[in-house]
This record gives sequence, structure tokens and C-alpha cells, in this order.
Amino acid sequence: MSPYPDAPGHRNVETSIAAAEALAPKLGRLQRMAVGAIRDAGAHGLTADELAGRLDMDRWSIQPRTSELKRKGLIRDSGQRRPNRTGKLAIVWIAP
Repeated sequence: MSPYPDAPGHRNVETSIAAAEALAPKLGRLQRMAVGAIRDAGAHGLTADELAGRLDMDRWSIQPRTSELKRKGLIRDSGQRRPNRTGKLAIVWIAP
């Protein structure tokens, strides 16, 4: 069992464990970048897609950081929703 949210989560499948281990050294930096961008956005907040665009990163690399940061209490759901690239409504994250 991984010490989520301080280490990347995995699904106890060999490839998932390998991916989590590869990401672990970068996790603190990615979390800091994500929370910094969300704080900079202020009350407007950011969706995961917007956060990925702001950081010029792949959404699949940065979206899990929002779950980790929420669990740590560093960001929260604003209650707002905005459409993401697929047209579905997405959570707008803000710093408390």
C-alpha cells in the first residue's frame, strides 16, 4: 500500500506500481507547481484541464495531483463547474 497522498497511488498491478515508482521523485515538485498555479488563479480557480494548460503539462500527469492536494487540504472544490475539452463539466479548484 502506498502512503497516498504523499506518494503516488497505484492499483497493485505491476505496471501501475512501476508508473508510481517512476513518478515518486517528481511528486513534490508537481504538487508545488499545481498548488501554486491554483493559488495564482485566485477565486476564479482552475479545472484540471486549465491547470494542465497553465503548466504546459499533460492533463494525465497533473490531474492526479488535484486529488492529492485536496486530500492534504491544500485545495478545495469551489462549487463551480466549467466545461473541459470534452464538453463535460469539471470541478473548479481553488486554494482555501
